[in-house]
Amino acid sequence: MSGQGNVVPIIHWSRSSLCLEEDPELFFPVSFEGPGREQCEQAKAVCNRCPVKRRCLDYALNTQQMYGVWGGTTPDERRALMAVVRRKARAEAGAAARS
Repeated sequence: MSGQGNVVPIIHWSRSSLCLEEDPELFFPVSFEGPGREQCEQAKAVCNRCPVKRRCLDYALNTQQMYGVWGGTTPDERRALMAVVRRKARAEAGAAARS
């Protein structure tokens, strides 16, 4: 693609992710308890240094990733974040309806 006119080169955020340099299995522990807990913490340490951590988390939330460490979060942490987002959206919708 050219950079002229409305055509923009496609640069996918994941190309800048640090996890590309790691074993993919690090980010998908069998469990988040016991030995898997240490694996999870290692994966999160990679995420915490990653320049695209926020984009990765946004992707995981938008696509409802149910497994693995994405954007420095576990599936349970992402479910909790989504619950907060849903509550906020319901509150905003209720406020808008009352206006």
